[in-house]
Order: sequence, then C-alpha cells, then structure tokens
Amino acid sequence: MASDNDEIYERRIECLRPRLQQIIKADEVLPHLQLESGRKEQITQKLNTEGYKSAADLLISVVVERPHTVGWFGAFVNALIHGGNAHAADYLQLNLPDPEVEAENDYYVQLIQLFSPSLQDMKTEEVSTRCLAQRLLTNADQEKILAEKTNNGNKRGATELLNRIVKCRPGWFSEFREILRVTEHKHLYELIGGSPECKKPKNVAAAEEKPAESCQSEEPMEISGTEGSQNDATDLSGCPAAEAAGATGGDPEEISLRDYQMEVARPALEGENIIICLPTGSGKTRVAVYITQKHLDSRRAEGKPGKVVVLVNKIPLVEQHFSTEFSSLKLKYKVERVSGDSELKISFANIVERNDIIICTAQILENYLERASSGEDEGVKLSDLTLIIIDECHHTQKGEVYNHIMMRYLKQKHKNKRLIKEQKQPVPLPQILGLTASPGVGGAKTLNKAEEHILRICANLDVSKIMTGSIDKKELRKSILPIEPRKEDPFGCVVKTIMTAIHEHARLFPTCDLGSQNYEQWAVQKEREAAKDGDQTVRVCAEYLRRYNEGLILSNTIRMCDALSFLNKFHEEQIKKKTSQDEQNIEITETERFLFNLFKDKKEELEKLAKDPTYENDSLSKLRTKILQEFSSRQEARGIIFTKTRHSAMSLSQWIEENPKFADIGVKPSYFIGGGDQSDTKPMTAAEQKDVLKRFKTGELNLLIATTVAEEGLDIKACNFVIRYGHVTNEIAMIQSQGRGRAEDSTYTVVDVKNSGVAEKEYVNEYREKMMNKAIQKIKKYDQSVYNKQITEFQIQAIMEERVRQANQKKKAVKDENPSAVKFSCRNCTKYICSGEDIEIIENMHRVNVTPQFRNLFIQRENVSLQERRLDYETNGVIACSGCGQTWGSMMLYRGIELPCLHVKNFVVDINTKKYSNCTRWIDLPVKFPDFDYIEHASLMAQGSDDEDTEWP
Repeated sequence: MASDNDEIYERRIECLRPRLQQIIKADEVLPHLQLESGRKEQITQKLNTEGYKSAADLLISVVVERPHTVGWFGAFVNALIHGGNAHAADYLQLNLPDPEVEAENDYYVQLIQLFSPSLQDMKTEEVSTRCLAQRLLTNADQEKILAEKTNNGNKRGATELLNRIVKCRPGWFSEFREILRVTEHKHLYELIGGSPECKKPKNVAAAEEKPAESCQSEEPMEISGTEGSQNDATDLSGCPAAEAAGATGGDPEEISLRDYQMEVARPALEGENIIICLPTGSGKTRVAVYITQKHLDSRRAEGKPGKVVVLVNKIPLVEQHFSTEFSSLKLKYKVERVSGDSELKISFANIVERNDIIICTAQILENYLERASSGEDEGVKLSDLTLIIIDECHHTQKGEVYNHIMMRYLKQKHKNKRLIKEQKQPVPLPQILGLTASPGVGGAKTLNKAEEHILRICANLDVSKIMTGSIDKKELRKSILPIEPRKEDPFGCVVKTIMTAIHEHARLFPTCDLGSQNYEQWAVQKEREAAKDGDQTVRVCAEYLRRYNEGLILSNTIRMCDALSFLNKFHEEQIKKKTSQDEQNIEITETERFLFNLFKDKKEELEKLAKDPTYENDSLSKLRTKILQEFSSRQEARGIIFTKTRHSAMSLSQWIEENPKFADIGVKPSYFIGGGDQSDTKPMTAAEQKDVLKRFKTGELNLLIATTVAEEGLDIKACNFVIRYGHVTNEIAMIQSQGRGRAEDSTYTVVDVKNSGVAEKEYVNEYREKMMNKAIQKIKKYDQSVYNKQITEFQIQAIMEERVRQANQKKKAVKDENPSAVKFSCRNCTKYICSGEDIEIIENMHRVNVTPQFRNLFIQRENVSLQERRLDYETNGVIACSGCGQTWGSMMLYRGIELPCLHVKNFVVDINTKKYSNCTRWIDLPVKFPDFDYIEHASLMAQGSDDEDTEWP
C-alpha cells in the first residue's frame, strides 16, 4: 500500500511530466537507476526509435509505477543529479525558476530550435569541449556527441549537442553564445544574438508572456538532424529577453557606475578587502553588483572557479537583493537565495556548490561553517568561497554573527602566516567587501575612542581601506518638535492612583518617576528579587506595576483608548489564568483579588476619560499636524514614521485609518514590524513584510508606521518625509532613518514624547555623526604601514580574547552541575515542581518533562497565538500551574507525541541551595540535561495504549 508521501510524489511527477519530458536525458539517468529486468532496454529502444521526449515519458511512467520501494523518489532525484540532469532534479525538489526566467528560457530553446539548420555547421568537437569546460555538458554528453559525429558526420554531432544543451539549467544560453564567439563562429554568434531593430514573432512573444507553469508547458520541438529552410528564420530576430542577455556581447547589460561609485570600487576591483561607506540611497549595492560581476568575469577568464556569497542580516533583504539588485547577473551566472524562511536552507552546501552567487542570511552561512569545522557532512568552508559581501557591515562586532564568521577568517589568516613560514601551502581565503552607511562611534565620547571603534571594525573585516566617495549629500529639512506639558492628564492620574495603591499594599517605595524607563527597570528588578525570596505578594504587584507603567508610557505616545485596551488585555489574561477548563480549583490569593478589584473599580472611569479627546497627549496632536502638513503640501507624499514598539506601530496605523481627516487627503497607511517572537505582539511573517513593501513601492500605500526593522538595508525608495516619533537610539539609526528620505525636498522630523528624552538624544547623535566623519577622515590619512600595524594588533587581540572566551567555556563545561543538584519552583506560588533529573532535551533546544508525577502538577489551555508550525514539532497550547495558574510553558506535539515543554523564565531555579530568578534562557544554566529518548517513550505509550486512544501518561 502506497504511503501518503508516495501519493504526493506521484502527483508531483505527473504534474511536472510535460516539463520533465523536455529536459530529461534518459540515457544518462538509466545507469544510476535500479529498474526491473528489461525496462532499461525498453527505454533505450524508445530513445533510439522515437527520440528524447518519448524516452523520457516512458522513464517517468516506469518510475511512478507501483509498488514503490522505500526511498524511490529520493533515488530518482539522485539519479537525475548524478546523470547530469540537475535541471530536472530542481523541478522535482520544487526549486522552481521564477516564471519570467522560465519563460525566457523557453524562448531561448525555441530560438535554438529554429536556427538549428545553420547551427549544425559549427565545429562540433571544439564547441563541445568548451561547453564541457563551462559545465554546460557532462563527460557522458560529450562522449555521445563525439560518437554521433564520428559515426554519422558533423551535422548529426552538432544536432546531438543542441539537443543536450537546451536541457541545461536557465542561464546556459548566454554561455553557449559566448562559446560560439570565442571559437570564431562569428556568423552563428550574430545569428542567435538578434538585432535590436527587429521584433519577436507573435508565437514566441505569446510563449514568453504566458505564465510558465510547470503543469502547462508548451510541447517541445525535437531538434531535427536534417537540413531545413531558413525562410522563417529571418522573421525571428532580436527580443527584449535576448537584448537583456546582451544582444551584441553575450553578457548581461554592462553595469555603469557614477564617478564617485567607481572611485570607491577601484581597490576592490584590484582584489583588496575594503569597506564602502556611502550614504543610504547612493548606490552601495549597485557598486557591490559591479564588483561581483568583474570578480567572476576575471576568475572565469583565468580559468578559475568563482564563488560569491552576499550576507545580509534581515530575511526581507535576501529576496530584495535576489529579485532586484543582483537580478541583472542571472543571465550570465547562477544566482540563488537562501534564508531561514526557505526550504533550501537544509541543502545549503549543495546550493553553494551549484551556484555562482548565493544571497543568504549570515546565520545560515555560520551554521554550515560550523558543520565543516566540526567534521560534519554537508558543511561549507571559507576556502570554498572567493568573495564575501557583508551588507550593513557595522554589525561586525562582538556577539554579532558577522563577527563569528570573520573570526574564523582571521584565525585562518594568521595560521596561513605560519604555514608560509613552514613552506606549506596556505589555505585560500575569500576577498571581503563590507557595505555600510555608517560605522558609528560605538558610544564614544571622544574623537580618539571613535577612531578606535572604527579601526576595530576594519580589523574585524580585515580591510586595507575604508572608502568614502566624494558625493554631494542631499540636505534634509530637519526639525525637532518639542512637546508642551499637558495641562491636564486625568487618565494618567487615575493610572498613577492605581499604582500608588499597589505601592502601599506591597510596601514598595520607588524613587523614580512613574511612566519612565527607569521605573520599568526598577519594577523588573523588584519582581526578580521577590521571586527569588519567595515573596508572592511583591512579585505579583511588581509585575502589575510594570504593566501599568507601560500603559502610562502608551498614553503619552498613542491614544488613551489604545493604552486602556492594552491594560484590559493584560487583566483578562490574568483572570484567565485563574480559570480552569476542567473546573479544577486554582487558588486566588488576597493580593490577586485586591489587584483584580482595583482595576475593576477604576475601569469605568478610565473608559470615560479615554473617550474624551480633550485630554489626548500633545505628541499625538503634533504628529497629526505634521502628517496633515506633509500630505497637504506635496503633490505626491510618501513617508515613514518610526516608533519604538510593535504595539505603538499597530495602534498608530489604526488611529490613522480611523481618522477621516487623513482619508480625505489620501493617506493610505500600514504598519511594518519585525518577524521575531520576542514580544507579546504578534510578529509579521516574511510574506506579510514583502507584501507591505511591494504595496508601498507601487503607491497602493503611502505611509509606513515602522519599528527599527525598516531602518537598515531595505530598499524603500521615493520617501519624501521621515518622522521619528518618540524614539531615538544611536547615530547609526539616525543616519539610516534619515537616508530613507531619498526624494528631493525631503524632510526629517523628530517628535518628542513625554519622558522619552528624544530631543536631547537627537542632538547627541548629530554630534556623534560629525565625530564619526572626522574619525573616518583621520583614518584615511594614516600612513598604510601605521594603519596595517594597528589593524594587526587589534586582530591579534580579538583572536586572543576569543581563545580566552573558549577556554572559559570549556572550564564552565567541566563545572557543569549534576542535574540532581538543580530544583525548579513555580515563579508565582513557589511550589516545588521537579528536579533537573526529570528534564530531557529535544534537538538540543527544547526541555521537556515526561514524568507521570509532573503530569499531575499542571493544567493545559489552548493558546491560538502559540500554534505556529515548526520543523517536525508544533506548539499546541500552554501549560500552567494547577495551583496558581502561572504559565510554565507550552504543550508541544513532537513526532506524534504531546510533550510538556518548559520555559525556564517561568521558574525560580535552585542550584545547590542558591536561587536564581533572572534566567531567561536555558543556556544560562550550567547544567547538561540528557537527550530525550523518543523510541523508548513512544514504545511505552504504544504498549500502554492497547490500540485505543489514550491521553498522555
């Protein structure tokens, strides 16, 4: 009986059958397949009598026949790969080309088919040898081609070559045409290069415009070995696709750079490691694309392989670089992108091997470098790469993933010095190209410290120069809108009254202003201390105070009704914790009852005040005026508002949507937030982010309300105003966000918010920007020997610090506590939960407790927000203390078994009688838990089930 997977694979193959018939070379696949006796002979006979398409069709039919052996689909894919049919393997692995690329490739196939009578006059042996060198053909391909030429003449050999080359991956056409040029087939080269004055025939144009869906492919034209008339060929000339490929040169259209761009690129073109520091919107990425093309061109001309990896620090940037900036290189080179959202990440090593340019998130490369260094299969080595481009390279600092990658580089660089002294072959290292709009000053207060910060980044990247172009920087009209003190804030007064009552109840005496960042830090510290001391009253009160403080901050930033909605949601969640679906009694303490009633008593008053616009904060009023001004004074306004939190971004977007004044002047807003799950607010998926940016670029949206995720890297063009609303961080963020205002006559405005201090921070950042520019110019004037000496010193220091860190880690590992020495208590009610001996770990990530005793200690609740898919596990609701309702973690479905997964932040941890309440990650605990034994646990469950549905033991 076929499994569900078998049926899925069968349907996939049948759906792709028309396309597979065109591109499979059955004779090369057969040696790598195990088929029933006589089947290979049947397929070979079909190939000899009816051609490639019929043979491929029969091969597909044989493969999908039942019954299937275990792993039959993977065996077929491997046979395709090893048999020189990588293009067909791509389709089966759903690594599909973009519709535009597929349509363009179909056009090139038709072009070759129509001109095949003339192309049969080529020097078959010379051309095939070149194609083999360029990996357009396999050794088996060439053997068949030369055998056909020897036995039946040059034209038949040429026909065999053409039949095989059109089955390659997209990108083969420009390489093949270039081969015709270098082998002095001038007439044939010009024949398929096309003429810019001519038009594509209707039938070909229709084929290109039609979506190239795999299930509806055009019928292929088998290239004939007979001579034919070229009367129709004169009607088929140049086309937009061919021109894009380079109608006269076989290369992508030459990238042109402005003078300042060429100036900063020059050292990299000569092979040096450099940082390019240009303002946002001045074409850093274009320079990088130019350098990439010249790098690969020069290595190809020398007969050497080239491999370029473009590293980014945000998932949306992967797709952006792939589909826009680097798309111009796709016709000549194989380009692929991989991110955490991509299925391709599981075969990253294979992706690196198969492609010339790989655009990926830095963590994926680091993971595969680690695999290689630890001796695992499927790893990637730095020596496999020839150029690494690091976008937003100012992040190459301690703790950042860019720095982990470059630390491997620096260690090998200094090992190479030793190898050279020992007259041994050094390990080749890639060229490094860093891109940034601002390296920043790292919090420096003096010019010397700013200089040191930038030099350390240069050392981490091993660059010989930091290049800044002579560019006229567009001056923004900048302004800071200070706030006026609220004449009245009755909403805030009620919230402060509630907080004061809680202070008295818990006997807490804060020394900082309510509604400030300092107060939040004080409340967090009090909660941790109380959890550690087992003081449930203070712990719960501190948690509530932190939330009320956040509500106060929100009321100073967004509408009072939004702040009230936030507080309402928090209280509903707290009350929900005290209810059990199975009617189990959950204790409600006197303090909790006091806190519930306190909010209940004040809720009606807060609701009444929240509806009165008279008391709205001045910041929101200033923001409203600024937005109205921008959209009223411009013919086509488009802007970004930066705010601190996801909640405020979503609330501001809703406020604008609900205000008819904004709609009247054509404001079309949307929020744009990050994809991580570090906050209580639901994140945006990569697809949602991509959709919002697309709609913003097309003008369907004209105002983004964004968190810091939109500050760096993302290609958000044509903005003519930028507003920082109550949120300013460092000089890098300031420079990046200012750079979003790329259109002429752009404005940059900072709107102050009570207790935010943004006006003062902005002035400090402006000073630091000037300090940074002075430091860069000072470094550029260094004598090269002085610069090199300083860089080497910083590199050696970094390597030594890394060694000390690793040594300390090893010492820490030696001192790992025995799990039996670790005890866990509920963070809220202090009840003892379990010992470390009861904890097991799954995939070196998830800590679970599967003991029967533990099952009696918690209750399970549904939580829709946690039900997101994982690799082979999923969360399925939350687990909470059966005594007090405190959340402990989530119920995880792992390979068909429900397992309680614990989150350490919800517990107080006792290690040898010393208590810890500040553990937020399991990695913070100096203890190794044993691996979860899936087979043993599943076997016990199966034995106990007696073929009936049973609950988790």
